[in-house]
Amino acid sequence: MDICEEPLRIAVDGHDLAGTLVASSALFPGVLLVHGWQGNQLHYLARARALARLGCVCLTFDLRGHGDTDGLYEQITREDSLRDVLAAYDTLATTRTVDRNAIAVVGSSYGGYLAAILTTLRQVKWLGLRAPALYKDEDWHLPKQRLDKDEVAAYRRERIDPRYNRALRACSEFEGDVLIVESEADDVVPHPVIANYQAAFTNAHSLTYRVIEGADHALSNQLWQTTYTRTLEAWAAEM
Repeated sequence: MDICEEPLRIAVDGHDLAGTLVASSALFPGVLLVHGWQGNQLHYLARARALARLGCVCLTFDLRGHGDTDGLYEQITREDSLRDVLAAYDTLATTRTVDRNAIAVVGSSYGGYLAAILTTLRQVKWLGLRAPALYKDEDWHLPKQRLDKDEVAAYRRERIDPRYNRALRACSEFEGDVLIVESEADDVVPHPVIANYQAAFTNAHSLTYRVIEGADHALSNQLWQTTYTRTLEAWAAEM
């Protein structure tokens, strides 16, 4: 199967975000890949290529404040990032080779948090979350870098009712297929966060849960990176 890669720009709020569309030459499901905070689209390019070989049209992109817009890093709010994800989704959904009724969104950490919320605003059939982050709904419009890190860490140790968190509430309403991947030794997104996400998916069509043994939050070991890629590939092939 022929694979082509096309650099593109995503316009949002007067900014121009860099992205890369990875696709085959036929009509297939679309996959939007959302990186985490302090990441960039390069973190997902290898996985986008792997999924494209399975027959998916994949879009990676740089959130505002990352990649070539890193000068905005200190100013970015969750509202800004969500608007970026919405713009990227719309770019993918209007691509000629994409089936708009068969779109998956895959996000890591901050990107997973945004991906969950996206499901209430756009049509998503499959949702993949790796170490999805969690934040209080308060201070939504405060630059993310100004959030109290100790307060965020404490919040992530709590048991949270989905009714009182936007991301978890979105998960409770999601009716598609879900993949959750946890890092066993994650000290940024600890197990209580994963447990909250798992408990929230009460209406999901299916829920697949995997743990990467010994892995930290950043998947700093190549073996952990490979394990995640293979897990994502296997889930995508099954779905």
